[in-house]
Amino acid sequence: MNRNRIRLSVFALVCLVACLPIASALAADSPLTTGGRLVIVGDSITEQKLYSRYMETYLTVCTPKLDLWILQLGWGGETAPGFLGRMDQDLLSFKPTVVTTCYGMNDGGYRPYEDSIGKRYGDAMDMLIQRAKAAGATVVVGSPGVVDTTTFRNRTAPAIYNDNLAHLRDIAKELAAKNAMPFANVHDAMISAMTAAKAKFGESYHVGGGDGVHPAPNGQLVMAYAFLKALGLDGQIGTITVDLAGQATATDGHKIVSAQNGKVEIESARYPFCFFGDDKKPDSTRSILPFVPFNQDLNRLTLVVRNLKAERAKVTWGQADKTFTRDQLEKGVNLAAEFLDNPFCEAFKKVDETVARKQGFETNMIKTLYRALGSFRAMNDPEIATATDMLQKRLVDRQAKLRQEVRDAVTPVKHALTVTPE
Repeated sequence: MNRNRIRLSVFALVCLVACLPIASALAADSPLTTGGRLVIVGDSITEQKLYSRYMETYLTVCTPKLDLWILQLGWGGETAPGFLGRMDQDLLSFKPTVVTTCYGMNDGGYRPYEDSIGKRYGDAMDMLIQRAKAAGATVVVGSPGVVDTTTFRNRTAPAIYNDNLAHLRDIAKELAAKNAMPFANVHDAMISAMTAAKAKFGESYHVGGGDGVHPAPNGQLVMAYAFLKALGLDGQIGTITVDLAGQATATDGHKIVSAQNGKVEIESARYPFCFFGDDKKPDSTRSILPFVPFNQDLNRLTLVVRNLKAERAKVTWGQADKTFTRDQLEKGVNLAAEFLDNPFCEAFKKVDETVARKQGFETNMIKTLYRALGSFRAMNDPEIATATDMLQKRLVDRQAKLRQEVRDAVTPVKHALTVTPE
């Protein structure tokens, strides 16, 4: 009896340890599950394939063991009622487990808010949520974003239209609460970042895009942040601990290859998210970092140093080095935030480019070919139906091949850290 209990206890412990990598990547209430199917839905801002790409790249390299199937369904000019007309074929046919939505920019009509605008948007969003819920999917209800306070050119002033979008944000939030769904507050995240960034860089630094509506990489990163937070990612990419009087250790996804005299070689299967571009220009993900807590909340690759006798130490990672106090190193330094140029950048770019190719195909697949297939099916011709079924299968197979290319692009990165007491 005792032996059986011991066996059961060991089995339970093994199961618990096996589950830790996924559990450590997600909050307890996250709708994401291992092997789940995530579909990113929205209008032309989604079709830009920037925030959707950042989301997919993040979920691919930062949480690889989730092994998610991801599809992007952006459609220029679309509204929430407009999406309902293509929802069965373009969304539910893929059997998603999680759907993110980002409507409202076009629903507002580019004029001051009226109750009729809110009712039309709210009714459509409620129906969207109900239909997805009935199909077994969790909907992350995203608010609309913002128009830029400088570059938005319309008969309606930016402040007035952002007020309209704020009303739609509140409706989206209420619908999420009513249906017990997660809410992604894209609007407030963008307003906050835009206000702070313009205060530092000037009014010409746009966050709502050069046309005032379609954000550049800076604003799109803020959108990705809002959705990833709503998806319940805990942001812990890993911890590397260097004990100068003992051994080096690393958490799941990172393996210590060697460690001696403060120099540690590591092999990592999980990447931190990487940022690129001019740190003062809107077409850069780096420039917006001071105004959105992306690294703090979602991108923590932590270095902890124990038994440092000196007051300070220089940390060399890749080709860069920085000096930190003993207290900072004992508490933990976020390498992803402190070293924007780091050993993961090239590998990250490769994955991100592969994701971009995949999502580019998905736009054509849905907007052109799937639309055409629906028209041919309506002819009720058995031979045409057989041909369209075959073509649809080929499209799905092609998307699966591109997804596999994304997965294959994630290769372990070998890198070295050196801690030198000063």
